[in-house]
Amino acid sequence: MKRKITYQISKDSEPMVMNDAPMAAIVRSADSMAMVRTQIYLTKSEHDFLQNESSRRGEPMAAVIRGFIDEKMEIPADAWTNNPLLDPPADSDYIGPEDGAINHDHYLYGCPKKWIKQNGKYVEAPPLPDDYYDNPASADAYDAMLRKIDEVEQAKG
Repeated sequence: MKRKITYQISKDSEPMVMNDAPMAAIVRSADSMAMVRTQIYLTKSEHDFLQNESSRRGEPMAAVIRGFIDEKMEIPADAWTNNPLLDPPADSDYIGPEDGAINHDHYLYGCPKKWIKQNGKYVEAPPLPDDYYDNPASADAYDAMLRKIDEVEQAKG
């Protein structure tokens, strides 16, 4: 039979029930932020570092660990201003393929196209033959078929 232990932080808070089952306990502090009790294993050097940092700051080890986690969770102030992914392209005159977004694996890795243009709209490419990756003749025939469809589409438009 499981034993229940009830804790109540203050008169205004709901009682917290803990079972003997191994699970995280949730403690609600006065400022209503839920705290989840957890356990971690540290190497001796990690533990020593945390003890030194804790005594240097005059805070409990748990507060130091929470501070490190909070620091890693923050988005840097310059995330949107100093981000190379948001810079304009190096060659401003470059115009990529029209289907570069939907067939990126084809252009980046050489995979077969997943989408082809037919009658002005992109549709799924025909399924690959079962031996596409094993039989070069089958792969060449499939790729030639897609090139022919592409040529016909370009001639239309």
